[in-house]
Amino acid sequence: MADRLYRLRRMARMVCGVLLAGLSLAAATALPASPAQAQIGSDRYASLILDARTGRVLSAVNPDELRHPASLTKVMTLYMTFEALRDRRISLHQSVPMSAYAASMSPTKLGVPPGGRLTVEEAILGLVTRSANDAAAALGELLGGTEDRFARVMTLRARALGMRQTVFRNASGLPDIDQVTTARDMTTLARRLLADFPNEYRYFSTTSFRFRGHVFRNHNQLLETYPGADGIKTGYIDASGFNLVSSAVRGNVRLIGVVMGAARGWERDLHMVALLDQGFEKMDVPVAPRVAGRMPMLVSAAVAAPASAPVVVQRPRPSARWAVQVGAFGTEKAARQAAVAARRIADSGEARVETVTVQRRQSFRAQVTGLTQAEVQEACSALSRRKIPCVPIRPEAGQIASR
Repeated sequence: MADRLYRLRRMARMVCGVLLAGLSLAAATALPASPAQAQIGSDRYASLILDARTGRVLSAVNPDELRHPASLTKVMTLYMTFEALRDRRISLHQSVPMSAYAASMSPTKLGVPPGGRLTVEEAILGLVTRSANDAAAALGELLGGTEDRFARVMTLRARALGMRQTVFRNASGLPDIDQVTTARDMTTLARRLLADFPNEYRYFSTTSFRFRGHVFRNHNQLLETYPGADGIKTGYIDASGFNLVSSAVRGNVRLIGVVMGAARGWERDLHMVALLDQGFEKMDVPVAPRVAGRMPMLVSAAVAAPASAPVVVQRPRPSARWAVQVGAFGTEKAARQAAVAARRIADSGEARVETVTVQRRQSFRAQVTGLTQAEVQEACSALSRRKIPCVPIRPEAGQIASR
């Protein structure tokens, strides 16, 4: 009976989360096209930049307004994992069982089958790089018995850390209407993570993770594009928009930044860069010179992962100029919905609608852009499993590519 009630509660919250995600998606499609307006004008937007050492706030917009954390939730899951390691309740090489429930989490995930196992360290790296929802749920079950119980303990621990408005409902950040936080609470968590676990924090600098024949790259692109960036976590669900907690060090100054509710991933990243630059200027730290790179206005600089983590593979990110097309539609709204759904399944790139006119008839192509060739292959594999058509598009003149 208890197990049945547990599953019914999970199902109810998932339904609420889906409904909330749909409402937020409709709002997101109505955002203005200008990056500044999409950021500041969004009712989901919040930001905060502070000096990590003193806690001095350098800039803030809506820092105490409730927002959905999305995968920023995993920072708390990792904090509690590091506590368990410190207290010797678990070890890095301990086996983590993958239950059927944990394995059923929606992408992104590592794809460990029910009954399979991974180590605690592999789960940590899976959360940091892949933002793996199955690994997060498995860690929650390992530490709390059930993910629900672990989430309750997460909330209690968050309040003890000073996160006054945060409520956790799961270990991953998957949609739940009651899972909320604030930009200020997330900076509080980041500061405590750095203060309490300076050695374990190195995991957040991991740029890629090799796991059972696959290489998973970190979603946090500032690690490779912003001088001094060394962590910590991205997040995205439809209900939250694009979130990022970032930390960067220059000289003796470390800044922590939070951006929440961006309409697009690249807008979030560029906005974070601007806020961090302004913060360093306020701290009288010279801004690093800009050079042309893959991301506009950003410096191409790889951050090496620790030598003590042999599972990590460093390599420059390939050119992300590929795309995939998932269909042509008679209305822009239908194409937009298809593109957003495809981007969510692919968990990479940006949703885009391309308008074309053939023989005086207008149609709208749903695409996911800004992918590497390897990400195109992963995206098409994931989309094909959902029986969604997927046509790769080469960078050169938008040519359709063979798989």
